[in-house]
Amino acid sequence: MADTTVKVDSDTRDRFAAVAAARGQSVRAYLADLAKDEANQIALSRATAVFRDIIARPGLAEAFDEAFPDDAPARRSTAGRTA
Repeated sequence: MADTTVKVDSDTRDRFAAVAAARGQSVRAYLADLAKDEANQIALSRATAVFRDIIARPGLAEAFDEAFPDDAPARRSTAGRTA
């Protein structure tokens, strides 16, 4: 992999160096981890949005229970509860 140069102001460079040192890493390793972690967070956010959209669809829980009757959790009884 070819190296490249990224220009940042000296305050930003110093912050990167301080954080990397606190983690026991080089700035290069810290930035590589940071980029990987941020990419994972973006992917996780997208997946979460898709998941929320899917589970909000009417009838999904019932369809799942019907497709996997032995795996469906027991329904909670609300009998005897007061508001």
